[in-house]
Amino acid sequence: MTYFSIDFLDFFKELAGNNHKDWFDLNRKRYEANIKKTFEVFITDLITQINKHDEKIEITYKEAIFRINRDVRFSKNKEPYKLNRSAIISPKGKKDKAFPGLYLEMGPEHYRIYGGVYQPDKEQLYAIRDTIVSDPKGFMKLVNDKKFKNTFEEIRGEKNKIIPKEFKDEAVHTPLVFNKQFYWFTEFEPELIESDHLMKKTMEIYLANKSMMDFFAKAMEV
Repeated sequence: MTYFSIDFLDFFKELAGNNHKDWFDLNRKRYEANIKKTFEVFITDLITQINKHDEKIEITYKEAIFRINRDVRFSKNKEPYKLNRSAIISPKGKKDKAFPGLYLEMGPEHYRIYGGVYQPDKEQLYAIRDTIVSDPKGFMKLVNDKKFKNTFEEIRGEKNKIIPKEFKDEAVHTPLVFNKQFYWFTEFEPELIESDHLMKKTMEIYLANKSMMDFFAKAMEV
């Protein structure tokens, strides 16, 4: 099934050179029909597909999709609109960015799919580190899993220079214990967005990271 027409990418290419309210208002009906509604349909179908593998995913597209409007209050860049559409699929959707989730970003530059834990709080981070240290071999088996590694290459994220002393010994052997974020991503050419392989490829990526997502979800008792 093809979800998006060629206008999905064309719209954002044109918006890049006309990022202001007047242009957007003139093209609002086009945005509503060819970008907003089609993205809602795709995310709704994706949630349905993911729910078959994870019954905790029961959110609606409204709980998953981020606004196209940028928050310019504290930014030097005052352009009002994002040049992509994005959503996060997790048990709580965009309400809680600490939960392990699948984050999607679609635009004319790329189609990027992220997984992982981006903003755990202090207690959640401790629980993650404790789970890794309790079974470092099991964790590294997931990290080095062929399908995961071929898809995402590595786990990324900012690190702490100082960690609780009870984790220091294992951190020497398992440096990811220093991480305060744990995320991974893969990227595709934007042409995939307009193809009839979009859902199939997206689900392949989801399944490639499911075991790792389950590890973090269990660690955080999601």
